[in-house]
Amino acid sequence: MRTILIMLVLAAVVLAGAVRPGTAQNYPWCAHYGGGGTGGGGANCGFSTWRQCMEAISGNGGYCGENPMYRPDSTGRRAARGPRN
Repeated sequence: MRTILIMLVLAAVVLAGAVRPGTAQNYPWCAHYGGGGTGGGGANCGFSTWRQCMEAISGNGGYCGENPMYRPDSTGRRAARGPRN
């Protein structure tokens, strides 16, 4: 019985060490849909370029904006930027 308990504890330790923390999507552009300015619309922050975002909202309404949670990767690449108003 003691051997089984030790084996279970060791297995739990090994499995806990193998689990990697999840990472959020890290994209620079968000599509904000509908809601009429009341915050009732949805958002999708899964776009690499401003053009992708604009195509996603085409016909759906809404607007594209920069993702405030975006963190550039360590390669120093910058996201394609949209026009400034």
